[in-house]
Amino acid sequence: MSQAKDDFIARTIQYWNPGKTLEWQRQGIDLVIDRREGYYLYDMDGRRLINCHLNGGVYSLGHRNPEVVAAVREGMEHFDIGNHHFPALMRTQLAEMLAKNAPEGLHFSMFASGGGEAIDIALKSARHATQRRRIICLQRCYHGHTGLAVQVGDDRFSKLFLSEAREEDVTKVPFNDLEAMEREIAKGDAACVIIESIPATYGFPLPLPGYLAAIKAACEKVGTLYIADEVQTGLMRSGEMWCIDTYDVVPDMIVTGKGLSGGIYPIAAVIANEKSAAWLTEDGWGHMSSFGGAELGCIAANKVMEIVSRPETRSQCHYIAHHLRQGLAEIQAHYPDFFVGIRQRGLIMGLEFDHPEGAVQVMRDLYRNGIWAIYSALDPRSLQFKPGLLCDRALCDDILNRLDTAVGQSRQAIFGAGRGNRREAA
Repeated sequence: MSQAKDDFIARTIQYWNPGKTLEWQRQGIDLVIDRREGYYLYDMDGRRLINCHLNGGVYSLGHRNPEVVAAVREGMEHFDIGNHHFPALMRTQLAEMLAKNAPEGLHFSMFASGGGEAIDIALKSARHATQRRRIICLQRCYHGHTGLAVQVGDDRFSKLFLSEAREEDVTKVPFNDLEAMEREIAKGDAACVIIESIPATYGFPLPLPGYLAAIKAACEKVGTLYIADEVQTGLMRSGEMWCIDTYDVVPDMIVTGKGLSGGIYPIAAVIANEKSAAWLTEDGWGHMSSFGGAELGCIAANKVMEIVSRPETRSQCHYIAHHLRQGLAEIQAHYPDFFVGIRQRGLIMGLEFDHPEGAVQVMRDLYRNGIWAIYSALDPRSLQFKPGLLCDRALCDDILNRLDTAVGQSRQAIFGAGRGNRREAA
């Protein structure tokens, strides 16, 4: 590490976030991002990394996507953030675009500056629509760090700030335990069920066949609303516009964010049906956000929606997903006692390793081999593996080669020389 980077990290510890910065240093990750382009990051020392984390999908279309940059640059000749109190040209245009690409019946859009705020809007909307307080969510889940969002996430993030929800307000059930979920819904007193269609921060475990559809059916019986958190899984990452589409479920609300920004201007949204958005008619001042639906953000999001809705983008996503799956299966065959699982829905991927901290070690070795991917905070056995929607075959092959090397190195580091290298032995 250069002296300039040492000095910069010291300043970061002093003035920004000592806990997070020092933890990365302990993990052997000394990344300070400087230049970025396409699916590449460049460290301030000039070292290049392929980005397979994408900051949760923020950069699904790549860093500084030329079309998004051009749209925002052109928009700045005429627009600024705008005024959230009044009708706005770009905001209504984006709302129409979202309605066009949402499941039938979801046609109102409520805007936020980030995913956590959008989750808060969705939960407040459900409580208003049903006049019920209780929220049902999953254990070990993640929905953001704002007021209500942090209460329906893992206790790790709520207890730190004494923000745990009261038991009568929030009920958490295990993922894929349909019996427990149906039992809670059947009580008939819940405003909503909120679920990431595939829980990202828990390592992308896949819902069992029929699980999400059964939850939606149970909700309909008692008037409980279904909120699909698609902040990380939406916008074609599953191979369809929304991951929930691949499970043939029509939710009452979809929450989108991250990639909606194009990585250029922060924006998030709740797309809701008429019942869920009833407060808009009763008191349109009920939720306000100075930067929610900022017009420059809407310009970026409109271009994102145009790109991800193109038939060729969908085709590329399916092609890449299939190609990567074949390559991942080959790597798994090289190290079957360590690389034990591939969780995949399109380009939503979690790689599972047979060690309590397996994905943490793989993250380190990937970093040394020129790839940035991150372990799952709520399941360190699983690596979040997120290739971009616009990757080409050559980049995918480069990623697979580097991943193969890193997994072998991680296996050796964890299990030692005694176990040998399965690939060499084969």
